[in-house]
Amino acid sequence: MKACIYKKYGPPEVITLAEVDKPVPKSNEILVQVKYATVNRTDCGFRSAEYFISRLFSGLFRPKNQVLGNEFAGIIVEIGSEVTGFKIGDKVFGYNDKTFGTHAEYLCLSEKSTLALVPDNIQTSQAAAICEGAHYALCDIRAAKVKAGDHVLVYGATGAIGSSAVQLLKHFGAHVTAVCNTQNVDLMLSLGVDKVIDYQKEDYTQLPEKFDLIFDALGKSSFKIGKKVLKERGIYISTELGKRGANVWLALFTPIFSKKKVLFPIPFIYLEDVQFLAELVRTNQFKPLIDRTYKIEQIVEAYQFVESAQKVGNVLLEIDSSC
Repeated sequence: MKACIYKKYGPPEVITLAEVDKPVPKSNEILVQVKYATVNRTDCGFRSAEYFISRLFSGLFRPKNQVLGNEFAGIIVEIGSEVTGFKIGDKVFGYNDKTFGTHAEYLCLSEKSTLALVPDNIQTSQAAAICEGAHYALCDIRAAKVKAGDHVLVYGATGAIGSSAVQLLKHFGAHVTAVCNTQNVDLMLSLGVDKVIDYQKEDYTQLPEKFDLIFDALGKSSFKIGKKVLKERGIYISTELGKRGANVWLALFTPIFSKKKVLFPIPFIYLEDVQFLAELVRTNQFKPLIDRTYKIEQIVEAYQFVESAQKVGNVLLEIDSSC
């Protein structure tokens, strides 16, 4: 089968398209023919190993799992003898950040993995982009204990995480202010946000409004900057470590020494989360945004575009368009 592999850490060019053995499902596993995957910040981080800590999971000197890709959507083509929850022909989507492997034509997973049936009201391609950004956003929203009526500012609201966050926050009843560029103001309004700040025209730290939560979905702001518009017991969360790992240290000390605090929750995803997101999609309360699609042969170009920081929502990787 075709697969995008990398044998060393580095820039997008370390990824090559190669022929590898097709996996064989064990008795409790399913074999998915991957139709679409995404190329996202998680993939980029593990490929580059820019944050050395990622090597503790992926391999200290070289990658243990040579096929990246954590999101996918496809069709089950084979099932193990003990599988009862799925059948051949089911369209499924899911997330796998334990062994990765979705940038390939086939993927083996336990039937107990974080996957679910593709909702009937979206295309298989869209389903591939449901999990990655949304599960990061969901983890942080829960950590901040956002409740109905809370005022939340989302900085970097157009990325995979940010665009998921604004939709999930509206589902939970928050009043949402989105920060984006001029080009995407109308897009943010279409997602139901209450207010949009165009950072090319206005500085969010000069707003008269105070926020219960500032969610920096890009890692381009900071607690030092954002705390100006936090409420007395407001929370700042970033999806990045910050300069010299500042957000980790602030998460340790601000809850002790400051009323305004930083949280840095470790992201996890559970089967129940995937099922929850599938239901939100099915009821039209969440829609993953798609920027563009690359074919598997264009994997390097896909990585280059993701790392240009220009994408809106998600970048798809087309493995097989027959579904």
